This record gives sequence, structure tokens and C-alpha cells, in this order.
Amino acid sequence: IRTDKRGKEKKVYRYENMMTPYEKLLSLESPEQYLKKGVTLKQLKEKAESLSDNEAAEQLKAARESLFRTVYERRAGG
Repeated sequence: IRTDKRGKEKKVYRYENMMTPYEKLLSLESPEQYLKKGVTLKQLKEKAESLSDNEAAEQLKAARESLFRTVYERRAGG
């Protein structure tokens, strides 16, 4: 955490310390303990490796657009 001249604190993330949520989970001691019942690390690995980064980003973008479209329609209709 860095503090600027005005006293405002800002978190600084170094590139070498950045991880995906999946990578962070794997970095923990005994990550299995944090999984839902019936979910295995093997299943998570298969899911994590099933899409490229670009494919995952496209799916995320589509899901966000769908969500915002739903919210907008509710506001416009209500």
C-alpha cells in the first residue's frame, strides 16, 4: 500500500505477484478444504484449461452484456 501526498492510500500490485483466482486457490495450503462438497481440484483444472484466455474473455463480455441488458430493460419497463 502506498500513500500519496494527500494521505490517500492506494494498493499497488506487482506484476509478478498477480494471479488468477484459480492460481491463488492453488497457492494456498490444502486448497481442497475450500472447495464445495463434490468438487475436486481435477475438475477445476479441467474447467480452467477448457477455454483459452480470449474465449473466457468473450464469454465474460457476453454475460455482462446480457446482465446489463436485463437491468436496463427492467428500469425502462418499470
